[in-house]
Amino acid sequence: MVQTEFGGPEAVFPQDLPEPVCGPRDVVVEVAYCGLNRLDLVQLKGPGLLPGFRLPHVPGMDFAGTVVATGSAVTSIVPGDRVTVDPTQGCGSCPRCSAGDRAYCVSPRVLGGNAPGALAEYVRASAQSVIQIPESVPLTAAVTVPTAFATAWHAVHTVGSLAAGETLVVHAGASAVSLAAIALAKRAGASVVAFAGSDAKQAAANTAGADLVLPNEAPDSAKTVSDFTDGAGADLVLDHVGTETWRTSLDCLGIRGRLLLMGNTSGDQVSFSLQEVFHRGLKLLGTGGYSSADFLAATSACFTDGLCLPTAARFPLEGLADAWDVLAARGTIGKVVIEP
Repeated sequence: MVQTEFGGPEAVFPQDLPEPVCGPRDVVVEVAYCGLNRLDLVQLKGPGLLPGFRLPHVPGMDFAGTVVATGSAVTSIVPGDRVTVDPTQGCGSCPRCSAGDRAYCVSPRVLGGNAPGALAEYVRASAQSVIQIPESVPLTAAVTVPTAFATAWHAVHTVGSLAAGETLVVHAGASAVSLAAIALAKRAGASVVAFAGSDAKQAAANTAGADLVLPNEAPDSAKTVSDFTDGAGADLVLDHVGTETWRTSLDCLGIRGRLLLMGNTSGDQVSFSLQEVFHRGLKLLGTGGYSSADFLAATSACFTDGLCLPTAARFPLEGLADAWDVLAARGTIGKVVIEP
């Protein structure tokens, strides 16, 4: 599926392209399933967000499939291996890539972001970004893992340092990254309070493991969190909503609480009291991009413990226009999946 302009679903249509060819350190994967992400929809409407984005463009960041070819320098992966791939490829040679921090590569290359992605029969990827999927894990489950769980792992563990016995508060509790964060927090032995909108989304947060689920507009929500924690308040709040939830996030935190800032879907500008922050010893932490180590840790944990996101809907490649509509409606719980 090739995007040739900015607009709606009509801007993307099927084309026959040459099959990708391996470089020495690459693999080619036959795509079984591709999971849609919000970035796909944003860049469909335009403009392209990632440096180096240009039209025509093949979207699709998250995928699972089978290796069909490997480069001459690749020894750890062979044709027939079932794999998923970190879409953040990097350039492979700059200091940040060498340190495993591909998200901050000087020449970023992201499959489906600014490089040909997985809404296709075949996709080429760097061998160092490939993760093998155990035979016990269905590809339908594996495709829901990559971006959501790697992002959540980086936030909750690498930046947030969540520990067993602590309490995490999560906004937009039925979004992909929030569902992943809930699952990872429960795996770590923490308690979770989730905010969500509809009854269905509240039920999804509960199913993911949240101990307490509150409506988005719940009155006295900070007091409810305080009561839930026996007056201590939350140790960690995960906020990727922004302006609308800012005040609630601060109010829910206990002394020396950590606020993880990782999105601004409701707005970018907020105000707060410096005195409140320094007197209470709060930490405001920007999460940034996940590392290759985060991706490996997240996928390993998911494949070992059977963690994945629900599949909200599944479409054939030719049904992508309908899939865009489902994703844009914001009523989905889990991943919208395309089956090339």
